Amino acid sequence: MPVQTLPFSTLIKIDRKSIVPIFQQLAKGLIQLIQDGKVKPGFRLPSSRELAITMGLNRTTVVAAYDELSVQGWIEVVPRKGVTISSKLPLLKPKSFRDSTNEEVSRKPSFYKKLTSKDQNIQKNSFDIVVNDGYPDARIAPLQMLSSQYKTLLGRHSRHVMLINERSTGAASLRTELSLFLSQTRGLNVTADNILTTRGAQGAIYIAAQMIVKPGSKVIVGELNYSMANKVFRQLGATLIKVSIDENGINVDEIEEICKVAKPDLLYIIPHHHHPTTVTLSAERRIKLLNVIRTYQLPVIEDDYDYDFHYENSPILPLASADHNGLILYVGSISKTLALTVRAGYLVADTDIVLQASKFKELMEIRGDYLMEDSIANLFKSGEMQRHISKSVKLYKNRRDIFCDLLKSKLYEVLQFNVPYGGMAVWALFDKKLSLPKISAALVKHRIYLNDGSLYNQEVSDINGIRLGFASMNEKEIEKFVSALFIEAKKYSS
Repeated sequence: MPVQTLPFSTLIKIDRKSIVPIFQQLAKGLIQLIQDGKVKPGFRLPSSRELAITMGLNRTTVVAAYDELSVQGWIEVVPRKGVTISSKLPLLKPKSFRDSTNEEVSRKPSFYKKLTSKDQNIQKNSFDIVVNDGYPDARIAPLQMLSSQYKTLLGRHSRHVMLINERSTGAASLRTELSLFLSQTRGLNVTADNILTTRGAQGAIYIAAQMIVKPGSKVIVGELNYSMANKVFRQLGATLIKVSIDENGINVDEIEEICKVAKPDLLYIIPHHHHPTTVTLSAERRIKLLNVIRTYQLPVIEDDYDYDFHYENSPILPLASADHNGLILYVGSISKTLALTVRAGYLVADTDIVLQASKFKELMEIRGDYLMEDSIANLFKSGEMQRHISKSVKLYKNRRDIFCDLLKSKLYEVLQFNVPYGGMAVWALFDKKLSLPKISAALVKHRIYLNDGSLYNQEVSDINGIRLGFASMNEKEIEKFVSALFIEAKKYSS
């Protein structure tokens, strides 16, 4: 058992002027720590010699205190094994952060802000298959190479010293590699100074929003939209103006009409594989939207979280690749390329905006994990990232085709969807007579996790739809999921 290494000298006060013997004061102090749950049953206490040094006491005093605790049954003294808190005591927990009992509700702290959401409380680690929101398959990512590079850099003292002087915009190596990659694949005319690295695309969205949105701001979003972005805007005090989404993406005519009345403070848009519906902004609307942005000087956050995963033809270039007078802040994700556990994203903008964004970033973290950013940069520099993307696109396209064919053949009566041109998920709308919460609960016995739909209907409550991520499931897992979904859907639809 581990030894308790608490700062006993500050937790137990010894009054040398008291008529109470010092060994009894020490014993009483240790009992109080046990009762408070700070010293736990089964854990070892320091040896009498160690505690005497810590407390500045004579060792015989500590031995006397331990003898007193042993007689009272608080501790067990085992030769050559040390002093252990009795395992027969009830498990006590520290009071400082425990949940209040009914009698203590009135004393529960209420000084902090609370965010509410419809979260499905299920332990996902108890499932064989997790049907997610549309995430990559970490099993095929070059994580071993990434790990090896990280370990190598971890052992280089010179790199640790150099990182101390790195700018808060992110590791120069990754920003340089990203500038080359984005220029080659997205037509972005950028340098490293145009890039801020973040902990995932969500971090980039948050920082960008912090720079633009303030209480009372008006933000245009899709009627169905990425819920986490909506939460950010609302938390910053914005009012959301919702615009319709169809098979050609966001309705640009509606955006223009809004701007004619009063220019909003921000437009948030996902041109490729819109979340959650997966639709892509058409080329015609893209051209018109760029004109609206320039005409009304409309600031834009362009969220392009999985641009690289397009299957039918070449994706249209981002809005940020065109002339936009610095009005577009472009957000991208590396996590969606490798694995969600590798938290990496970026914000691309005018150099002055990036500099200011780095100051907002510093409020959360002075420096990110620059060794990890260096390691990711090595994947780009060696070409391994590009090869991984190419391999992933082929694999995910094959999985998409298998997944969609099975959905069409087995669930055509109760489920509507369009085959997505890209991305990692299918937007599926279920028949109204099928309850997604019930389907989700029923799949538990198949050891399959499926969101109950609450993730997507927080904004529009009558949406009986869900994103079915296919990229992270292999063929066997896809077949098992669709078969189980068919079985349960049939029960509830009959």
